[in-house]
Amino acid sequence: MDTYIALSYWDLAAASILIFINAGLSIIFRLRLHRSLLIAAIRMVVQLSLVGLVLTTLFSVVSPLCTALAALVMVLFAGHEAAQRQERGLSGWWSYGLGTGCMMASSVVVTVFALLTALRPNPWYDPRYAIPLLGMILGNCMTGIALGLDTLTTSLVSRRAAVEARLMLGATRQEAVAPVTRQALRSALMPTINSMSATGVVSLPGMMTGQILGGVPPAEAVKYQILVMFMIAGGTGLGAVTAVLGGVYRLTDGRHRLRLDRLRPPKPA
Repeated sequence: MDTYIALSYWDLAAASILIFINAGLSIIFRLRLHRSLLIAAIRMVVQLSLVGLVLTTLFSVVSPLCTALAALVMVLFAGHEAAQRQERGLSGWWSYGLGTGCMMASSVVVTVFALLTALRPNPWYDPRYAIPLLGMILGNCMTGIALGLDTLTTSLVSRRAAVEARLMLGATRQEAVAPVTRQALRSALMPTINSMSATGVVSLPGMMTGQILGGVPPAEAVKYQILVMFMIAGGTGLGAVTAVLGGVYRLTDGRHRLRLDRLRPPKPA
């Protein structure tokens, strides 16, 4: 097996030139994105550097408590990001709690399932396996839940008259919002479907590329990538369905009425 190629800080500095080129293009074309691009790049470097230090500590400790705490922090941050990506989120604690709870349930269940069945590390909670796998599942689950809830809320607002007409004609709340529910679930699952369709032909996923660059035989890297894609699809599907149905429950009531008053005001343009 080949050894991995170590990168120096000068190598990273050379690669960062591409970010400055993009910032320059933003200035030339007056896109007003250069500031956001540079801040995002700096934030990414700082976050990854801190994560590297944390993972180094976690890998040396191999404690179930530390692994669980790290997973909890990841889920809480993902819940915050999912809530921020919605134009018309639910009001109150529902805006954060619904997405976070669904992400925690689906991603943790799928991650534990993979650790106990396919990977079987010893111990099963080994952070070297648990944390990276949870991170990949959680990131995609976050995107799916955010898209699903955003589509649900914005569609209910735009199609309010049609939904309320069905309710007045005697439809239950589930029947009245069924078209919107299906649309929200399609939006949530479409990125995962597109990713699976393009993987291997259009793109080589980051995990597989990293393993190959690290010296893992391509055939073994493919097996791991297939496993990860299955886990991502399962976690995203479970999380999106739970979150969208939870949103439907919140935005209707037991008297079969549409409750858009439970949405927070739209974000300013």
